Amino acid sequence: MSTHTASEHDGPGPTTTPPHREAVHLERLPPQDTDAEQCVLGGMLLSKDAIGEIVESGLKSTDFYGPQHQLVFSAVMDLYGRGEPADPITVAAELTRTGGIGRVGGPAYLHTLVHAVPTAANAAYYAEIVTDRAKLRRLVEAGTRITQMGYLAEGDTDDILDRASAEIQAVTTDATGGGLERVRWLDEMLEDYLRSMDEPRPSCLPLPYTDLERILRAEPGDLIVVAARPAVGKSVVLLDIARHVSIRHRRTAMVSSMEMNRPQLMERIIAAEARVGLQQVKARQYDEDDRRRVEQAAEQIAGAPLVVDDGPAATLHQLRSRLRWLNGRGRLPAVLLVDYIQIMKAAEKRGQSRTAEVDGLSRGLKELASEFQTTVIAAAQLNREVERRADRTPTLADLRESGSIEADANAVILLHRPDAYAKDDPRAGELDLIVAKNRQGPTSTVTVAFQGHYARAKDMAPHP
Repeated sequence: MSTHTASEHDGPGPTTTPPHREAVHLERLPPQDTDAEQCVLGGMLLSKDAIGEIVESGLKSTDFYGPQHQLVFSAVMDLYGRGEPADPITVAAELTRTGGIGRVGGPAYLHTLVHAVPTAANAAYYAEIVTDRAKLRRLVEAGTRITQMGYLAEGDTDDILDRASAEIQAVTTDATGGGLERVRWLDEMLEDYLRSMDEPRPSCLPLPYTDLERILRAEPGDLIVVAARPAVGKSVVLLDIARHVSIRHRRTAMVSSMEMNRPQLMERIIAAEARVGLQQVKARQYDEDDRRRVEQAAEQIAGAPLVVDDGPAATLHQLRSRLRWLNGRGRLPAVLLVDYIQIMKAAEKRGQSRTAEVDGLSRGLKELASEFQTTVIAAAQLNREVERRADRTPTLADLRESGSIEADANAVILLHRPDAYAKDDPRAGELDLIVAKNRQGPTSTVTVAFQGHYARAKDMAPHP
């Protein structure tokens, strides 16, 4: 084992092998720095304070390349965890007790480690080097596994791509995790809560309807289902939410639409924002006032962080891939809106019923919400039984093709529009949002004004 001797020309850290020397080896070694590993362990054997700094850095035994270094590190951490001193004598005794002393090179090697480090004060610096090399090794290992996946070609191509993406994501997640940044004392949590008592709820997704926002907490990791029969207003509600989040609050929203393409979605956004009839927007027939409204709306819409993913039936693999892509660019959506569950494409499995497919899609959307800590709002279709009853008010039992949608969702909103069935109904122009399930609050019914000609719905209360 090599040792490191400091000199006034050395700088703060251990020397490393120049990259060009690697060429003399017949095969490339994984990224590593033996000197840095020795200096970390030597510092820990010299100073209890150094051990504390290493613990806070998040360094793990698996970050060491040398197996003997992993054993020494684990022994030091075990002693430190028990409140016992960790020095060459006590660590040698611990390794002897666990049967690892021979594998590290005997007690003499522990003294070699102590002499390898110029000062224990730089232990955290050396730990950073060890961590960096470990990250690079994991990247190399992930690349090797991805290469093997490509050559073996076992399973569906989308599955392979998703597993490959997950390998890279795992390396990224591991690289940004660790340490004690997630550990909090109860007093700190209490202080945070008291300080936030009079502040708005920043973690909740802003909703476009005042009464709905009052009873429904749409939090990161939640799956919220908006269900209705065709042409009742699912797409209108989802696009209202997308507009409210991205245009009003300038938070990123992603719309995955399998029913409308980008030009159609843009037409609906223009109609809703400009309050110009959707048919006029589609036909490009504007009078002078319409044109002025469209231009004003364009100024509000410009720069809004809204991402549209249109086209044929989306898959969970595709949605996960898009979220990873956005997350990698620091633009993870506050909300993912999916229109709608039953026309999503499920993974092909022989003999699987449509009910099982929809169940899998529902669970998958909930997993996406949890994995990326974003709010997922998905439209779903209700079955025909709603229309066969005298009272066409929907219930949770009307969710089509799946009982899992209800079980997986944090909240279920059922839409009911009386004039969808009778044009002359006394409540024509009203849309009921029936919050039939709400894990975070009460169930209730919120009524808004349905302005289908503008492709939007609005609070019943007057607005300026």
